[in-house]
Amino acid sequence: MMSRLLSELTTTGVGGPARHYLEAGTEAALIDAVRAADDAGGPLLLIGGGSNLVISDAGYDGTVLRIATDGLDIVPGRDGGPARVTVQAGHCWDDVVRATLEAGLCGLEALSGIPGSAGATPVQNVGAYGADVSQVLESVRAWDRRERTVVEFGTADLGFGYRNSLLKRTTVQGSPRFVVLDVTFALEASTLGVPIAYAELARTLGVQAGGRAPAAEVRATVLRLRTGKGMVLDAADRDTYSTGSFFTNPIVDAATAAGLPQDAPRFPAEGGTKLSAAWLIDRAGFAKGYGLPGTAGADLASGRAALSTKHTLAVTNRGQATSADILAVARAVRDGVRECFGITLHNEPLLIGIDL
Repeated sequence: MMSRLLSELTTTGVGGPARHYLEAGTEAALIDAVRAADDAGGPLLLIGGGSNLVISDAGYDGTVLRIATDGLDIVPGRDGGPARVTVQAGHCWDDVVRATLEAGLCGLEALSGIPGSAGATPVQNVGAYGADVSQVLESVRAWDRRERTVVEFGTADLGFGYRNSLLKRTTVQGSPRFVVLDVTFALEASTLGVPIAYAELARTLGVQAGGRAPAAEVRATVLRLRTGKGMVLDAADRDTYSTGSFFTNPIVDAATAAGLPQDAPRFPAEGGTKLSAAWLIDRAGFAKGYGLPGTAGADLASGRAALSTKHTLAVTNRGQATSADILAVARAVRDGVRECFGITLHNEPLLIGIDL
């Protein structure tokens, strides 16, 4: 085992040292490492791409296991049926999207540019621009730490919701019951992307909502839109040193939605009405760049952390931030939205050893 600063493994760039650090490059090594950690009885944190974690400055007093498995297999469909794409958990997600489009398959193009690894996508039911992985996911193979066996889940077994799944609900402080080994998607063979459900994307592409555009063009457009919001990793752009959206879009009851200003975006959702967290943040007085020198909230983290200058949903590390700095900005935003609208925003990334 080796020591490792966890700030080096997360897209936000914060986090103290791991007491023990391991990497697993094969499925067998991953299962063996998890079993050994469980046999030893200490806490275990799993990290893939590190894009959905904010880790305590004190580090992690246990074993940190980085999932470094890699590989992608495409089985063409038969008689016009969908192709099956099976991806190892540690495989870079955007490389998966690129490879499927190069193979003439559609279904993942709207999920371009999302950082992290393939194994994390069903955990969070990762989504963007009107698409999420549950729409095309066929199965997940995982190591069940309680039963100490490999299990397979179909889509219906995973209880998907908005940025949620059985895999997430059985994870505590970054330590899952089910360790994802690989993920299989069922994708259509077509150079046209799937019908576009997101108004901004459809408008930018010049098609009607529900229409289709070339998948490669959808990918290029999504990457351009995400880059404009600081949501595509770029070592030279401090706005991308974040977990992406720090807060999920809240789902509220009808009475709460009706009490908001008329221009508040509203979307039908299971269990109520989905609101725009970005709109709530902006209308509560938190502008892009909040927390930077010369802006409101600059004293919170002395400019070390701030809202992105491109998108109010991202809390960014401006170069020397600690996890405490990131939380200070996020906490001010959460409390301000609650005071203004009576709605509590909830963090999307996992908080390890810290609380909002």
